[in-house]
Amino acid sequence: QVQLVESGGGLVQPGGSLRLSCTASRSIFSIYNMGWYRQAPGKQRDVVATIASGGRTNYADSVKGRFTISKDNAKNTAYLKMKGVKPEDTTVYYCRADRFGSTYWGQGTQVTVSS
Repeated sequence: QVQLVESGGGLVQPGGSLRLSCTASRSIFSIYNMGWYRQAPGKQRDVVATIASGGRTNYADSVKGRFTISKDNAKNTAYLKMKGVKPEDTTVYYCRADRFGSTYWGQGTQVTVSS
């Protein structure tokens, strides 16, 4: 079993920056694919950004050029750096780890973009 704990969410003004963190209970980042997802109330959970075990990254079109996913294998932590945030980025963000059918989710962290 793997526990994922997100942190770093909160209230941020439009155009501002925020960094989310996802820390795993054991060392998995070198072999698991990691991702950040978000889900608004009543809507499906959508992918925001992913980083493969080897480091390749992918982004949803809506966040390209604004968000950056990264990871620190030694710290068992993945990050989502959010810049130029918009009100439509407001929602709960979830961290996910997966490998060969084993999938783990964090509990989510709320991001609110508002002036």
